[in-house]
Amino acid sequence: MRKNKPLALGMSLGIAFGAIIGWITDNTGLWMGVGIALGAVIGARYNKRKKDI
Repeated sequence: MRKNKPLALGMSLGIAFGAIIGWITDNTGLWMGVGIALGAVIGARYNKRKKDI
């Protein structure tokens, strides 16, 4: 389970930021999807970098 923590954290932060931006722009569905995608990429990238060290 420890292996997936960066991915889950990235997705959670992506959802939060996507919801905030979506609320501001009045397009929550679009921005939550974008936030999830970007959060998953950032989390996966962080997980890979942590393995390399």
